[in-house]
Amino acid sequence: MAVELLLLLLLCGSTLSEVQPLHKPPPGTLDFGFVPVKTYDTNTYHEPGPIGILFRLVHAFLYLVQPNSFPQDLIKKLAQQTFGNVQDDYQKPENVVLTLQAIYYEIGFIVSAALGLLFVLLLPLVGLCFCMCRCCDNCGGEMHQRHKKNADCRRGCFATFLFVASLIISIGVLCAYAANQHLTSQVRGAKNLVHSNFKDLRIFLNDTPGQIDYLVSQYNTTKNKALSDLNNVGPLLGSRVQERFAKEVRPALDAALMMAGAIRETKEALENVSVSVEVLQEGTERLHANLTNVKIHLSNTLSDSACSAAQAASTCNIIRNSLNQLNINANFSGLPGVSTQLAKVNDVLKIDLSSLVQKGYAAFNDTPDLVLNQTRNILSDIKNLLDLIGSNITSFTKLLPVQKVLADLTIYLTQSEAYVQDYFPVVEQYDFYRWLGCLTLCCMVILILVFYCLGLLCGTCGYDKHASPTTRGCISNTGGNFLMAGVGFSFLFSWVLMIIVVITFVTGGNVEKLVCEPYEDRTLFKVLDTPYLLNQHWRSYLSAIVLKNPDINLTFEKVYSDCKENKGIYTTLHLENLFNINEFLNISMYTEDVSLKIEHINVNLSNIVLLDEIGKRNILDFSSSGIDGINFAAYLTEINKSVTKVDLLSFANDLEARADQLPKGALENALKGHANSIRMIHNQQVVPLEQAMKYVKARSTLNQSIRLLQRTSSEFMIKVKNVISAVDAAQLLISNDASLVIIQETKKYMDMIIGYFEQYVEWVKESITMEVAACKPIANVIDTAVDIFLCSYVIDSVNTFWFGLGGCSIFLIPAIICAVKLSKYYRRMDTEDVYDDVETIPMKNSVEQW
Repeated sequence: MAVELLLLLLLCGSTLSEVQPLHKPPPGTLDFGFVPVKTYDTNTYHEPGPIGILFRLVHAFLYLVQPNSFPQDLIKKLAQQTFGNVQDDYQKPENVVLTLQAIYYEIGFIVSAALGLLFVLLLPLVGLCFCMCRCCDNCGGEMHQRHKKNADCRRGCFATFLFVASLIISIGVLCAYAANQHLTSQVRGAKNLVHSNFKDLRIFLNDTPGQIDYLVSQYNTTKNKALSDLNNVGPLLGSRVQERFAKEVRPALDAALMMAGAIRETKEALENVSVSVEVLQEGTERLHANLTNVKIHLSNTLSDSACSAAQAASTCNIIRNSLNQLNINANFSGLPGVSTQLAKVNDVLKIDLSSLVQKGYAAFNDTPDLVLNQTRNILSDIKNLLDLIGSNITSFTKLLPVQKVLADLTIYLTQSEAYVQDYFPVVEQYDFYRWLGCLTLCCMVILILVFYCLGLLCGTCGYDKHASPTTRGCISNTGGNFLMAGVGFSFLFSWVLMIIVVITFVTGGNVEKLVCEPYEDRTLFKVLDTPYLLNQHWRSYLSAIVLKNPDINLTFEKVYSDCKENKGIYTTLHLENLFNINEFLNISMYTEDVSLKIEHINVNLSNIVLLDEIGKRNILDFSSSGIDGINFAAYLTEINKSVTKVDLLSFANDLEARADQLPKGALENALKGHANSIRMIHNQQVVPLEQAMKYVKARSTLNQSIRLLQRTSSEFMIKVKNVISAVDAAQLLISNDASLVIIQETKKYMDMIIGYFEQYVEWVKESITMEVAACKPIANVIDTAVDIFLCSYVIDSVNTFWFGLGGCSIFLIPAIICAVKLSKYYRRMDTEDVYDDVETIPMKNSVEQW
């Protein structure tokens, strides 16, 4: 059954992992979900309840009787030893040794059973002799009691001992009765346990095909993931190829794009220089003209005859000598122009370098689409191959007679359940007979206890210490008669009780020590797994039955342990030795075909051009634009100069102060007029050149542009060479290494696709091992039959029953002795001792017997 059911599970079998190793780490984890598993209802843990204390007490007693460990070697030798029917076979040395070893192991049971049999033989004989002795007025049969000084003490002691013995016997009979009731209740409740096991087995059969179908259906998950990656071969394979070149290509294109930006910045800087110089030239030229005009007029004034006078000559000379200071300091008109450089840069910008670089980006970024377009035919073949694998799996599953096997097993299971249901009332009926018999035995003991208790009650309550033995009351005498009746029934029933005790003790004790305890620690399975034990021609009995091959190491212990852990039946029974799945379906050839087709992927990247010759020429033209020939020092020098050589306000104030040194007259007034003119020029022209936004911005822009051009001219030759070199190196990498990179990335891509199938195979293996057709119900059936029903229900109850009944039987002996002795003090005697007051000589006095 299991083989046919699970044959589907290996359709992706272990051959795949044998063809090529697993690729770790896996390219992506597939989610196959969880195999549908139902929970089994049977609970193999049995809690006996309060009576478990008695069970543990009996186990401790059995350990005292039989402290030896389970005799594995002895059992194996006894099982393997074949005794013949000839008397000489038993006298062989090896057989004698085995017999002595068995006796040594069973010595505790043998001695205990021998004592029990001795009890059975002697107690009836002693009872018979006791009765005959009493009939002869001996052994306490004479109805005469002698006076003794310690009579009250002896009577009290005998009554106490009898009460204690009766109490112990009562406890024993209660234990026996509890065990009897427990066994009956458990047998009646076993019907539900049996039904639960059959229900689990039915679940086991019904769910296994669904689990197999689920495993098979998950091939679609693998197939769909593979198809998804194949449909996205561009983004996956193309992106991987692209990323391999991106480390070289992207920095080169980025540098070229930055160079295009630098060209535009250079043009803007040159334009700013040209405009700013024009603005500053306009302002400084107008200022220069006004200062020149003032200087001419001032010179004409100083040429007046008034300056020839002695008082004004020196002052006029000083003023005349300072006229050279009335001039502009920053002369922007003398700066060299940048029109030539600007024209060359404009010629360079006629070609859109940024657009050329963007074309390179676009060509490189189109690698995924290029890969997709060039692999359409191969990918179509691979998809067809995956569909073929799926159709083969589907057709193969239809060839397996799963439903027929399941139907046959379900019929067999139904018949077995019906058989158990039909015969369970018979078991209950026989259990009722057993319960009735055990109850009868308990009633025997209870009858004896009733006589003893009534005897103690009547004797104690009716006893009058002032009455003589011949005048004791009716109640006291009745108590003594009850005690003797108890003694009589003890002799009648005790040997019957002991026979039952011995039989159940030997049987239940040995089953507990030889079956239940070794089953609990699984030692029993090790014995069953002994080679050639159950069949002298089979090394492994279980593998010979299940796998038809006795040489396969399939042990009872391993099968039970695996089923106990709820592992799959395929792994548990080593069904891989029964069917070679490669003979039915070997998908390794499909994976090889997939690998070969993927390896044939050939992508041509020669059409990718990062930057054409026009773009490179454009960059080189920029390097020869003449920017490095600009006199940046002259520009920076003029920018840093003040507007005029002298502060016009200071010059005007000084001129006015010197005019005040001259005699009052036209000369003084003329010089003061010139001073006011200079102040007006300062306020109207110098101050705007220094503070007006137009000129400040022009000066700042000129400064920034000149410095930018200076930095660009110092680095752009090196940058141009680096950009050209980086682009050429990246283009050379694509041209020369593209085939190698494509092969490497195609191999990784192929490993990713094949890795999905490997994940599926590994998931199938793990599911087969742990989840599919989990054989926990089989272990539950064994546990139910042996551990629960046989050991917990039957043997523990039987052992507790003989333990209680055996205690009752043993304590009947002291009870008999005490009852016989005590009855003498309760019963009415026929004669008693009479004492003479003078001589105190005892004499018999006959009285009528009551």
